[in-house]
Amino acid sequence: MATRVSARTTTSAWRGVGRTNVTARLWQNFDFVLFAATLILVIFGIMMIASATRGAVDTDLQSRVPRQVQYAVLGIGVMLITAMLDYKLIGALHRYIYLFLVFILGLTAALGLVGAAGAQRWLTVGIPVQPSEIAKLLLVIVLAQHLATQYTKMHSFRTVLISLGYIGLPTLLIFLQPSLGITILIMFTWLVMIWAAGLRLRHIGIFLLIAVIGIPILWTNMEDYQKSRIYTFINPQGDPSSYYNILQAQISIGSGGMTGKGYLSGTQSQLRFLRVRHTDFIFSVIAEEFGFVGASAVILLIGVVLWRVMRAAFLARDPLGSLICYGVAANIFFQTFVSIGMNLRLLPVTGLTLPFISSGGSSLLTLLFGMGLVQSVVMRSKMR
Repeated sequence: MATRVSARTTTSAWRGVGRTNVTARLWQNFDFVLFAATLILVIFGIMMIASATRGAVDTDLQSRVPRQVQYAVLGIGVMLITAMLDYKLIGALHRYIYLFLVFILGLTAALGLVGAAGAQRWLTVGIPVQPSEIAKLLLVIVLAQHLATQYTKMHSFRTVLISLGYIGLPTLLIFLQPSLGITILIMFTWLVMIWAAGLRLRHIGIFLLIAVIGIPILWTNMEDYQKSRIYTFINPQGDPSSYYNILQAQISIGSGGMTGKGYLSGTQSQLRFLRVRHTDFIFSVIAEEFGFVGASAVILLIGVVLWRVMRAAFLARDPLGSLICYGVAANIFFQTFVSIGMNLRLLPVTGLTLPFISSGGSSLLTLLFGMGLVQSVVMRSKMR
């Protein structure tokens, strides 16, 4: 009996050691460069929100910094927990994720809080959340799992259409909120992911035809304020009121010069000439206070994040992991491109946040969840 007990104890001990070794090997593969770049961007973002809302009398603006800190702490926890989970397990839950996604978007349409310009985008579940922000990365998981299982059938146009059908209903619900920026972001992410999965060139012409037919329908169903943003971009002098903030953003960026006016010393932001400076136009605040050097450093850091995410896509052991990373990279790239582009008046104003920096708890939390997915992929890339 003693021998049996001893044998069992020894076996249990070896199993425990085995699990410990596997966990240790997983964390050895953790991408600390990606984590460091992300953390620097988050901390810098909190600093810039503090500058943009300094001296504010509006209670909502006053609460922006502590709220962003809370979401940052929560988001880092979510990132680490997600990294510990096997992304293949998360992918296997794609049907439940999809149903949950459609449910919360439908709930937002029925019971969501109405914000600026009549947009119905928020739910309150103890803390305010924006389901459309959550949707952009949950759809990455759903689409990645679908494309991974259809990886050898990408020559069939039916496969591509089914992938478009997966995102159709959630995207429609987001467009009707309305949220044109996130709608276009999701479509861009879908295009990147099906291209990475092996989209055939002959299919592109068909989608261009669909786009030509769909643009007039899209325009007809857009809200007046969304059309106004496009009109203002094409003809700035046609609506001086709408053009005012775009002009102030250009003044902010231009006045920053090479090294900027210094932290908390930007005149356009501190004197309140620049509106929505903590969200849509935070890049202008950065350029004014830190100049060309500071703005370039932010772009470089986001570039480092994109590089490490793409590196994870190449290291991934299977199509699912690779496609998840491509989807996360598409989100970060598009948001960065559009946010900076509208600050420079190269693109119409859309309301998309500058990743990890702009004020917005749901956006920050979702992006950090995306970083957790990427870490989960890269941590398991060398496991046998």
